Formats: sequence, structure tokens, C-alpha cells
Amino acid sequence: MAHAHESNMKRIWTVFGILSVITTVEVYFGITKPEALFLGTFLRMSLLNWLFIILTIVKAYYIMWAFMHLEGEKKSLRWSVVAPLVFLILYLCFIILIEADYIFEVFKNSHYKWIF
Repeated sequence: MAHAHESNMKRIWTVFGILSVITTVEVYFGITKPEALFLGTFLRMSLLNWLFIILTIVKAYYIMWAFMHLEGEKKSLRWSVVAPLVFLILYLCFIILIEADYIFEVFKNSHYKWIF
């Protein structure tokens, strides 16, 4: 019985380590904002934003994989849980970034002044 407990503890620490590394990378890039990533663009969005979105999706997938115990389920059940969430996260990011770009352009090219 103690053997099963040890493997669970190892699994918890492994998940903690992986999620900590991903979070540390996100925080590091958020603080330092490397010029190549910050000023580089792909599809009118900063490469740094793409990095954050990809790392967030990887982290969300791994949380579902580990804490919702999806690794032991059939492939069809895993995809029925993961695919809608990934789609909705990407859709939300798309909507937020498109709206933010629109608002930026309105304030940049109009007589309205930045008040914030």
C-alpha cells in the first residue's frame, strides 16, 4: 500500500515540476520581454503573445491530462473534453486581440485622446 502512495507522490511532484517550469518561462518572458519576440510579428500579433498563448494552452492541456485523469481514458473521450476547450481558448484570444487592435487603431488615428 505504501508503494502506491510513493508513486502518487512522485506523480504529483512531477506534475508540479512541469507546471512550475512552464510558469517560470512565462514569467521570465513577461518580465524581460525579449526584443526579438516583442517586436517580431506573425499574423499581426507579437511573437511574445503567441508564445504566451501556446504555453497557456500546453499548461491547460497538461492540467486536464494530469488532474482530470484523462491519460487513462479512451482517445475519443479525451478529445471530446480537450478539443472544445482548446478551441474556446483560441477563439477567446482571437476575439480579445482583434478588439484590442481595433481600439488601439481608433485611438491612434482619431481625435480621441488616450485617457488611460
